[in-house]
Amino acid sequence: MECFGGSSVQQLQALSSLLSTQHDDDDDDIGDEDCKTACAGLGPGHIGPPPKRDEEVSTACKKKNSKDIWSEDEVAEGSQYDDLADPRPQPEYEVILKQCVGTEDLFLGLSRKDPSSMCCEAMLVKIKLPDTEATDVVLDVKEKFLDLRTLKYKLGLHLPHPTHSHGGKAQFFKEREELEVTLLIKRPMDAINM
Repeated sequence: MECFGGSSVQQLQALSSLLSTQHDDDDDDIGDEDCKTACAGLGPGHIGPPPKRDEEVSTACKKKNSKDIWSEDEVAEGSQYDDLADPRPQPEYEVILKQCVGTEDLFLGLSRKDPSSMCCEAMLVKIKLPDTEATDVVLDVKEKFLDLRTLKYKLGLHLPHPTHSHGGKAQFFKEREELEVTLLIKRPMDAINM
C-alpha cells in the first residue's frame, strides 16, 4: 500500500519517531528490505512514547506525604481491636436483616419491596453469651464494625452493611443468655430508589 511516494511502514515509523521522546538516528537509513521485516513487529502500540512501567506509576500514586507509612483507606475498620494473643473464644452469633412490611407489600406489592437485602431497614445481631451478666458486657458499635467484650468472650464482627452507629439499641435476655443488638442500616440512595 503506497501513499505519497513512500510505504505505510515508513510513514508509521516516521510518525512514531516524531511522537516518541527518544530520538534515534538509526531510523533515517531504513531501506525497503528493512521496512518489510519491521512491519511484522510494528503495531498501533508502537506509536508515541513508550508506556511507563508499573513500578513508576504505582510509586507516583502512593507518595502523597513522605512521612506517611500507609493511608487510611488501606486499614480496615475494626482492625485496631484484633488481638491475636487474647485467648477468649468468639461466641455464637447470628445476623438477621429486617424490613418493615405491611399488607400493601404482601398482597398488592405497592411499595416495590422485595425479600432482598437492598430493601431491609435494620439489622439484628443475636449473640449467645452463656454464663454472662448484663453488667459484664462492653459493646462498641462503629459504622461497619461491632466490638463486644465480656469476661469470657470477645467478638469483633465486620458488619455486612454500613449502619447508623448511634441509632441502634441493645437488649440482654437473661433467661436465654442472649444479647440482641438492633442497628439501623445506612442507605444513602433510599430517597432515590424507594
